[in-house]
Amino acid sequence: MSEEFEVKGPHEEVLEANEESNGFNARLAVMTAVMATIGAILSYEASVTLGEAIIFKNEASIQKTNASDQWNFYQAKSNKQSLAELTVKLTTGKDHDESINDAKRFSAEKSDIKKKAEGFETLSHQADVQSEHSMHLHHRWATGTTALQIAISLAAIALLTRRKWLQYASITCAAIGIGFGICAWFGI
Repeated sequence: MSEEFEVKGPHEEVLEANEESNGFNARLAVMTAVMATIGAILSYEASVTLGEAIIFKNEASIQKTNASDQWNFYQAKSNKQSLAELTVKLTTGKDHDESINDAKRFSAEKSDIKKKAEGFETLSHQADVQSEHSMHLHHRWATGTTALQIAISLAAIALLTRRKWLQYASITCAAIGIGFGICAWFGI
């Protein structure tokens, strides 16, 4: 009775293990490439929204400076009006009449200046609101990018250790990152 036994050497065992793990490796490699691509897109969007936030904040500062300039101008006109009103009380004749006209003119000019200053303050507030919104979106994009980077790291560890649960953890992190990207895309 001749029975054949197949005796496998260590080299053959490694080759068979590689054949089984090639599917696992290929899936992880493709998954990692997709995650890296999506992560690059999210990172780009994070940079864009950060730039927008900076531009809006700069615009808010410019408008706030313009408002401050107008309020200073308003204060100067108020001082001139007060001096003209004091002059009205202290003078008579032609100087008295000129001082009354000056006081009225300064009062009228102040109302125009006040409207301009309030307009600049409104523009500043609007730019601040836009900046805050852009920063909110930036944080969403950046969080998504970070989650995808963690997912890529977990996929690399899963590839090295051949642990299925790490692959699932990587997929979960990638889904979270993509979720943050979707929220940012829709402005949530």
